[in-house]
Amino acid sequence: MVLQVEIDKHVALVRLNRTEARNSLNPELIVRLAECWQSLRDDVDVRAIVLTGAEGSTFCAGFDLGRFIPLLTGARQAEDEWDHRIVADGGLAGRATLRDFDLERPLIVAANGHAIAGGMELLLAGDLRLVAAGARLGLSEVRLGLIPAMGGTARLARLMPPALAAELLLTGSPIAAERALEAGFVNRCEAPERVLDTALELAREIAANAPLAVQAARDVMRRSADLSVVEALALEAEHSQKLAATEDAVEGPRAFLEKRPPVFQGR
Repeated sequence: MVLQVEIDKHVALVRLNRTEARNSLNPELIVRLAECWQSLRDDVDVRAIVLTGAEGSTFCAGFDLGRFIPLLTGARQAEDEWDHRIVADGGLAGRATLRDFDLERPLIVAANGHAIAGGMELLLAGDLRLVAAGARLGLSEVRLGLIPAMGGTARLARLMPPALAAELLLTGSPIAAERALEAGFVNRCEAPERVLDTALELAREIAANAPLAVQAARDVMRRSADLSVVEALALEAEHSQKLAATEDAVEGPRAFLEKRPPVFQGR
């Protein structure tokens, strides 16, 4: 399978599995990713998601230059089921890369290797970003006559210093994971063999919290960037009022006073 999904105790692990092609996104993987995200969002038992790549030096090399890009430009005609689905639904790539789809729960991207082009855009889509030491991160599209069109151009300067974002976008040259850490773009820079374990630890920590509160905090944080302070505070107050009426808001303080771990139900 080009995509592997495991769910354990409220945490979903999604693994890109095209090691022979540096986990690049071909039509089948694009379709399966889009379907996977929809399925996970619909699963109320899933509270946190980790995305990683199969073992190797590359997390994701972006869109498959031999299969997807020629289909996109019209240089290649649809040949199989996956090709035809891409042609029939122009929104699949945007949903697969989370440009046009909100998971409504935290996504931790564990880049176990290089993240280039569409792979970097998947990294940009994460709420938390963990990267392997020595990995290279870049948006190379201008070298191919394109721009990052799955959120890369729009999101990059929001998540790292504008000068560094401009360097990445305009030169097409990648930067080292260590430089991305210094710039505050990634949360951790770990040894390659530790990236996934650390990501899963963070996911379990998040999943142990009240899920409705986590979703609300994430929603306010993400949407506030496009709001005035007054509007953001109003959104915060709206979520706070709704949460105060939940069972989990009763359970949390009660468990604290009773000196026991809370048992949150998501209601």
